[in-house]
Amino acid sequence: MRTRHLIIAAVLIALAAVEYAVVSTVNVTRVLAEATAPGRHADRPGASADKGPEALPAYDPKHLINPDGKYLGVAINGAPPKMQLIDSFAERTGKKPNMITLYLSFDDGFAANEVRQIYSYGALPAVRWEPFNAKLSDIAAGKHDEYITTFATLVRKVNLPIALTFGHEMNGGWYPWGMGKKANNAADFVAAWRHVHDLFAKADATNVIWTWTPNVINPVPSVRLKPLYPGDRYVDWVGIDGYYTHRGKHTYSELFGPTMRQVRTFTKRSFMIMETAGEPGTARPDWIADLFAGAAKDSRVVGFVWFNNNGSAKWNIDRDPAAVREFRRAAKNRTYGFQVK
Repeated sequence: MRTRHLIIAAVLIALAAVEYAVVSTVNVTRVLAEATAPGRHADRPGASADKGPEALPAYDPKHLINPDGKYLGVAINGAPPKMQLIDSFAERTGKKPNMITLYLSFDDGFAANEVRQIYSYGALPAVRWEPFNAKLSDIAAGKHDEYITTFATLVRKVNLPIALTFGHEMNGGWYPWGMGKKANNAADFVAAWRHVHDLFAKADATNVIWTWTPNVINPVPSVRLKPLYPGDRYVDWVGIDGYYTHRGKHTYSELFGPTMRQVRTFTKRSFMIMETAGEPGTARPDWIADLFAGAAKDSRVVGFVWFNNNGSAKWNIDRDPAAVREFRRAAKNRTYGFQVK
């Protein structure tokens, strides 16, 4: 179980009663303005000065769901927009990431420019949409439809492939939308997910790879995943978040295996490890080697994203020469990395 966002969550929850109405109004107004703005994408291949990408058929991401190679992704605070951070990571580790993660609060406007930056770099944008200030039951009941529809319209307008996760790690109790909170239940989560999905479909935002992402079950074994699953009609990938820690499981099979086996009882969707890293220490290079080797030979898995940030632990490997050397060595495996465009 991780706690890197707990401070953020606590602050947001504490301020919600005072700020929610104002923030919601401001953000919905802002994203409405973005949605109705003239097209600014004439420089994109296939677009013209008269027609932006939203006038073209929706991007079909099917070839990216089960690609020939595997994703080697990264999450770095500040990138985008600071793509030089991605360049530095690629230079340090010897391989360009072909998936880059972007975190958005449920009240945020859609980050179209950042998504374009990621795709222009040659990577698949992976958006983590976090409903800090919205109840699952309210989302399911349609109380946020204006915001969701506007967000979906902007996703369609940018017309690039996006791996979208809504309410990740829902089986844990460390986020406001998690099952450890008294106000939440599996039925509300599923209803909220399906409602969001349906609003995207209504907006023709079919350029999305829907990524349902629980935490590994090891720290929360009593929370069953099947009741939280929206169904294959609403999910393209099963994401998994799991971290190598000194107190936790120390091998790929121990860390991810129990979750994968449980998920396989109700869906055959491919797995994408959406967040992983290892705590600092002498074991970290071995964990990195284990991660690369395990995911490379696991036919169920299409790749992983390395969380290169600090939070509950110093997951960032930039100042860990031994970890960087092992990452660089392991990344030479040609299984990892393919052209997203």
